[in-house]
Amino acid sequence: MNTFVHRYELDTSRPTSREFWRDLGMRAALPAVGLWLVIVGLGFLITGPLDNLPGEKAVSEWFVSIRTPALNDVTSVISQIGNTPIVVTLAFLTMAALLIWTRQWWFAVIPGLAIGLQAAVFLTSSLVVGRERPDVDHLDDAPPTSSYPSGHTGASTALYVTLALVAQRIPNRALRVVVTVLLLLAPLTMGTARLYRGMHSLSDVLVGLANGIVCALLAWNYLRRDVRSASAG
Repeated sequence: MNTFVHRYELDTSRPTSREFWRDLGMRAALPAVGLWLVIVGLGFLITGPLDNLPGEKAVSEWFVSIRTPALNDVTSVISQIGNTPIVVTLAFLTMAALLIWTRQWWFAVIPGLAIGLQAAVFLTSSLVVGRERPDVDHLDDAPPTSSYPSGHTGASTALYVTLALVAQRIPNRALRVVVTVLLLLAPLTMGTARLYRGMHSLSDVLVGLANGIVCALLAWNYLRRDVRSASAG
């Protein structure tokens, strides 16, 4: 059994308030600061010495060249799913379902924690770096945040990677694999839609993906669990 993936099944003990806040700070918030530094550093590198990665313009222009009315409609729907109100609503519904299912609040908070970490890193790094959006026709109204990193991609990645980890509890192997694959494809689809609609450059989306993945893993690992003795038992 993968002890990282199944850590909340191997150790179901209830943390004290002190343990919860200590681990939240040391194992989630503090590493997220390190992630923020890396993302901001990359952002300054891209917008500075690398001159906004000129080769990315060809990628943005290629997506513009393949636009069709049907794809415009499809990507519009996909893009809307990554909007903050929808992602937050899905996260709260997931947390409520997990709380009812497991009766473990310390496990149920993980989707919200993943979204929260991602949002904090995205919003602040976006403000600091301030990268302009691609110089192509935009199919959406530009939100007040800058292009780097992609917030839609990061939010959907944080949520769906967390759900993919939860999905490893599905007993039926075939169903578990199908659900996991679909959940992991969702953020890739979101990132592609944002590129297609001219709202982000490729590096914005890739860093958004990385932000979401790391925040999901930090959230999943935030609480100390005694997996070694549980596995041995």
